Amino acid sequence: MSHTYLFQPALWTGSGTFWCADGQPLPAECRTEVAHRPECWLLSGSLKVLGSPPVEFVNAYWIQLPGRDGAAIKWSSENATLGKLQGTFSVIGSSILSVYRSQTAGYHGADHLRRLDDDCYESTGMLLLEDRRLSSWQVLLRRSA
Repeated sequence: MSHTYLFQPALWTGSGTFWCADGQPLPAECRTEVAHRPECWLLSGSLKVLGSPPVEFVNAYWIQLPGRDGAAIKWSSENATLGKLQGTFSVIGSSILSVYRSQTAGYHGADHLRRLDDDCYESTGMLLLEDRRLSSWQVLLRRSA
């Protein structure tokens, strides 16, 4: 199975639900742009939680070019709140799994991207601090034409 998310440059937008540590569900909107450069891939994205007041999480990933099999693709990111993150994307059938951790603090998490079709993925993830879940989300991503 070939994946379009991450593996093809594109703009993805979507909406869904964000859960705070207390389990309160809040509506969320997201936007992700994937660009391919000769030396790396870039992913820049945001997740806006429509609470009172609204909060926006912004991320920029530097992604190593995949090897021949593309089974595990390393990435890194700088985040104002979480610090420097290191992670790995791994293609598993109809899914792309991303696991990550902070180099300086106890933050870690995972994001599961399930391919529904070429233009639609469902992203489900969580962020933990040590053994405590800080947040989780589920959004439907659609590729912009």
